[in-house]
Amino acid sequence: MEAQLSREFMVLPSVCDAQLKLSIPDLFAWFMDIATLHAEELGVGANALVSRGISWITVKTKVRILRRPRLLEAVTLSTRPLVPEKVRAIREYRLEQDGELLAEGKTEWAVIDLSTGRLRQMEGVFSSELELAKEAAYPEPFSRIQPDFSGAEPLGEYRVRSTDIDFLGHMNNIAYLRALLGQLSGAERKTMPQAGAEIIFRAPCYEGELLTVRRRETETGWELAALKADGTPAVFLKLDR
Repeated sequence: MEAQLSREFMVLPSVCDAQLKLSIPDLFAWFMDIATLHAEELGVGANALVSRGISWITVKTKVRILRRPRLLEAVTLSTRPLVPEKVRAIREYRLEQDGELLAEGKTEWAVIDLSTGRLRQMEGVFSSELELAKEAAYPEPFSRIQPDFSGAEPLGEYRVRSTDIDFLGHMNNIAYLRALLGQLSGAERKTMPQAGAEIIFRAPCYEGELLTVRRRETETGWELAALKADGTPAVFLKLDR
């Protein structure tokens, strides 16, 4: 059974930012979309897993961006899962145009038991007939982000809206990205680090929660955090130059 999927995408106005380029949140959304399509083909899609009382959750996603395609450019996005570990799995992505690599990334996933909310082991999630890749094409490790943002620059607050909520009842992954980047001015969005982006999910958020967004400079770019009312982190976003 084929363990890789490629699809053609076009950069339409609905996924462009103010620079008429594919926005970073929409690049992440494309990753989520093609992963969903491929999971369905492999028999581990959302509906199939829910019927087994389990669901995928995203732990973190990382991307290296060489060039963001512009309005009406056609591109090819490919994805493949790697052989899972005991309780975590990696899925990789490549965005290309006529053989030119535009971006590459990966997502770390896990499976939760919907009745308990606890992580489940990956054994038995994928069919034994699948030949999954063993070696990573994008081996760059995920970052370790210092969780204390108490001294970081406050950017603003964000109230979680009903339109941010996904089918599991908490804030959608892409909604976090839009909420964090939405705290930046238009001028900052034009000059922000854009050679790489990484989002790390720490705790789910629910409708009505008030999040505080903070930012700090690093040697390689910016780190942003959305903090809950008690100061604990909900999500981190790392932007690299």
